[in-house]
Amino acid sequence: MRSSPRPAVGLVCLVAPACAGCSADDGASSSGAGGSSSGSGGFSSGSGGSSAGSRGAGSSPGGSSTSYEPYVSATTAVGMDTAGSPSTCNLAFVISDGDDCVAKRNGQYTLGNAAVKSRIAALKKSGASVRVSFGGSSGKELGATCGSASALTKAYGAALDAAGAAQADFDIEGDELADSDSIALRSEAITLLQKERADLSVSFTLPVMPSGLEADGVALLESADDHGVQVSTVDIMTMNYGSSHTGDMGDYAITSAEAAHDQVEEVFGLSSKGAWRGPALTSMLGVNDVDGETFTVADAERVRAFAEGKGVAWVSMWSAFRDQQCEDGAASSGDAATDCSGVKQGAGDFAEAFSG
Repeated sequence: MRSSPRPAVGLVCLVAPACAGCSADDGASSSGAGGSSSGSGGFSSGSGGSSAGSRGAGSSPGGSSTSYEPYVSATTAVGMDTAGSPSTCNLAFVISDGDDCVAKRNGQYTLGNAAVKSRIAALKKSGASVRVSFGGSSGKELGATCGSASALTKAYGAALDAAGAAQADFDIEGDELADSDSIALRSEAITLLQKERADLSVSFTLPVMPSGLEADGVALLESADDHGVQVSTVDIMTMNYGSSHTGDMGDYAITSAEAAHDQVEEVFGLSSKGAWRGPALTSMLGVNDVDGETFTVADAERVRAFAEGKGVAWVSMWSAFRDQQCEDGAASSGDAATDCSGVKQGAGDFAEAFSG
């Protein structure tokens, strides 16, 4: 996921959605607890992430099981925050303050920052729950700086407590996705965290290609499963495919979801139907930061229809504060603006499309 915008727009941004997990009643395999092939971890049953909000778990305005859960700013309200009536807002990113095991928002703001606390309170008052997203594409995720699983568990817990959140997302990408030591440490810490917090919903946000998750992403999920992590959702970032992919962004999102579904099914030992509750889809709206990638409102409508038809847990976007037209109406290809989409639209159009 893109890193949080810096001074140009004065925002600290966030990331992605929540969902209901898979249980045996959802068509999960009976090979292990929660449908896991190993019998240790697996996909968690239960209500998913939205129970804290008044709109209810996994619900959308139209009553679909596919909810809308955008990334929003952790510090600054915008008019598009409530467009589409999100059930959950993703707050990103919590990372290390440098090389220490100290959690800060965007590596800059303390967990007790007054502006952030006020912002979270306002989001909850609007009827949404909040999810704390750890990691992202910039800075160091805490798993790379904490020296032990117990210290890492404590750091994660402090960030969740500060937000009053029962949902944690781990956005792992770049070099850290290939770091087997930090992946194992993180898996161990999340398991400890879930033992302390029985209601904690855990998702992983991972890069994807039209061919599916790459090998490192699959290895991360296998590590989580082996350590006993109960996973609620695998949020795939349907964006930034690279110069070799020049096709339709809506088609690519759907193709990527189909490939990731098969991988989730295999890793966690789920049935095909049960595995469709596994992926969540997060798209970068408008002009992306890879040349040639532009995701339109029509693409959002197609992705929403696909997700709802398959029973996908939730759909999301990067991000609510970009869901408006730029002053000049456009942006350069491959040069995504931080506070507008770069395509012609009305304010909140992408939110309305994603919410169905």
